[in-house]
Amino acid sequence: MEAKFGKFLQAEYISARVSYKAAGLSDDDLSRPIVGIANSFNEMTPGHINLRQIAQQVKYGVYRAGGTAVEFGTIACCDGIASGHCGNNYVLPSREIIADSVEIQARAHQLDALVLIASCDKIVPAMLMAAARLDIPCIFINGGCMLSGAPFADNVKTDATFPIEAMGMLQKGELSMADIDRLTDICAPSGGSGQFYGTANTMCCLAEALGLCLPNVSTIPFGYSERLRAAVKTGESIVNLAKCGINSRQILTKQALENAIIFMLASGGSTNVVIHLCALAHELGIAADWVLNTFEEYGERIPYLAKIYPASREFDMEDFYRAGGVYAVLRELRAVLHLEALTVSGLSLGENIQHHRSSYAANPELIRSLDRPHSRLPGIVIMRGNLAPDSGVAKPAAIAPEVRQFSGTARCFDSEEECVQAVREQRIQAGDVLVVRYEGPKGGPGMREMFAAMKMLKGQGLDKCTALITDGRFSGTNNGCFIGHISPEAAEGGPIALVRDGDIINIDILNRRVDVQLGESQLEERRATWQYQPKRLNGYLERYARAVSSAAKGAVLE
Repeated sequence: MEAKFGKFLQAEYISARVSYKAAGLSDDDLSRPIVGIANSFNEMTPGHINLRQIAQQVKYGVYRAGGTAVEFGTIACCDGIASGHCGNNYVLPSREIIADSVEIQARAHQLDALVLIASCDKIVPAMLMAAARLDIPCIFINGGCMLSGAPFADNVKTDATFPIEAMGMLQKGELSMADIDRLTDICAPSGGSGQFYGTANTMCCLAEALGLCLPNVSTIPFGYSERLRAAVKTGESIVNLAKCGINSRQILTKQALENAIIFMLASGGSTNVVIHLCALAHELGIAADWVLNTFEEYGERIPYLAKIYPASREFDMEDFYRAGGVYAVLRELRAVLHLEALTVSGLSLGENIQHHRSSYAANPELIRSLDRPHSRLPGIVIMRGNLAPDSGVAKPAAIAPEVRQFSGTARCFDSEEECVQAVREQRIQAGDVLVVRYEGPKGGPGMREMFAAMKMLKGQGLDKCTALITDGRFSGTNNGCFIGHISPEAAEGGPIALVRDGDIINIDILNRRVDVQLGESQLEERRATWQYQPKRLNGYLERYARAVSSAAKGAVLE
């Protein structure tokens, strides 16, 4: 053991030993596995405000198991706070900064193992990407989902995004600003990563489905004592992984990625999971096309089993936890999973499923069996067509059956702001297909999130008679008919840039197609006169726009 973990006691590491001792560690500390605690705690992000306490519990576990914990921090942007003008441009680009910083800190300080602590949209995938790069023992733990908001209007529960939907009701004269002010007081009663199956909670569940998070942990709500106990166990487990020599790439395999994709198809996570899985695959040397093709292949045979808000107004993430969480869904899918896949528990996925127990009663209306799914259509689908030659992504789980096949008239907007203004001024009519472009990874830059327009359309009662397509992305909280991640994006001359007001757009979720009713010769005619002037940028976004790849490739930096 000392030969492996006692390197800082050896002469060639004398400088590092001096520095560690100057930071308060002893020779005994340095003889143990040095476990980095990558903590994205801050006082601005509701999903991260409890991570200081989580980190402390993790440290207890590390010490109990015979390791030495050393903590460092990362940035953590909140999509909810950043969703205002230009702020949202930074959220996806922050993923690369976080992944880089974790990699740098772990390698520069020669850490033996790593605990990754995060909860929100781009921070979690960044941590997973860093784990893939480092190939040392790694384990993930999050801070938990938010508790349900109080009833409001006709809703039994509310959530942190409901005030944006209520703005649509305000615009229709159905609510007052005082109503919305009251709603902001009651819709988010605790910290946590939202009450809904948005990107944050999707990515936390993904980590568990991948095997990089202990079973039954990712869905424990904020404030539950189970989460504190799980944090201690996480600390103990990382030391055991280090002693056994189980590294991240032994867990993050193609089989693990397939398991995660199958889980996402069955549970209907955020569309953003596709871009992040493409980025994670890139770190593992796996082509993004393999990820898209795997979604398509399994999407033909994996039905939709777990109905969580926004697909359901009745069941939120706390309900999902009480229904058995990730492993309750995996148990239903075990016939199609790679059960031999290794996990951070030290056991295989199949063994974890066999040992899985929930302290709460099963909920067969939230999590259904393979022979009684909510829908034969999977929760997420990859879209193709003359508007999305490289791909687009839709979420049938949140699209009402009556608009899964929709034809309408294009209303084109060259920015999110233009689109939101049109919705706010009630200039959108039934039968419109909103085309929001130049908001992709390069054009935004940063692939901005279009959830505000969709939420207001729902509040105005237009979610089942309009559609929105974009080269940007969506929050996992959206309902309505929507397709995001359209690639190539407008800034790269993708067909979405050639659409004009009045064009007829056909959306067919059932057959995974999105097309504009134009022939190839008409599109080429328009391309001949198309011009694009990139936005004037500086700082990180200027460098990001130059280097970022397509959404279909995970929006990684090239």
